[in-house]
Amino acid sequence: MSESRRLPARVYWVRRLVVLGVVIALLALLGLLVAFVVRLFSGSGSPDDPAAAPTTSAASEPEPSQTPTDDAGVAGCAPAVLSMAMTPDAVSFAAGVSATFTVSITNTGTEACLLDAGEVHREILVTSGSDRVWSSRDCIVPGTEKRVLLLPAGGNDTTSFAWNRIRSAEGCPQGLPAPGAGTYSAQLTLAGTGAPPAVFGLG
Repeated sequence: MSESRRLPARVYWVRRLVVLGVVIALLALLGLLVAFVVRLFSGSGSPDDPAAAPTTSAASEPEPSQTPTDDAGVAGCAPAVLSMAMTPDAVSFAAGVSATFTVSITNTGTEACLLDAGEVHREILVTSGSDRVWSSRDCIVPGTEKRVLLLPAGGNDTTSFAWNRIRSAEGCPQGLPAPGAGTYSAQLTLAGTGAPPAVFGLG
């Protein structure tokens, strides 16, 4: 019996490459199968699965429109909810004595509100008949332009005010004649509303 003829070396290399290619193909197929199984059980689900339906974040939903507000979400005071009073501390003030008053601002509404009672917005006007004697807006003192009040429902702000018996005019000119003895009226206005005139005398 004759010995089998030995095949060329390249034949063995071809066989090895074929086997290696089959192994690589099987590994790739196994990897695809594993990936499919993992995806199937990872919760991606089918389109009919309610759990797989896309969800919308609450932050992306449009928020309802709101009434414009100021600091801390508190709205500005409407004129209709403000009640103001300016009361002279005496019926008449003697010569050389400043006229003093108690100024009161009340929020009559059912909700808290913000009010800027600074001198830019507030005016106290002193008159005598048709004579415009003095206005708090003629010569505003630096640092008094703004005074923000947070008034709770039913809340009240009470301050004192003194008029030093001088005359003023727009532009704050100097050297105006001092008011004389007589009957005067002080009128407070703020935020589109005001207090009843405060009548008083100067001796």
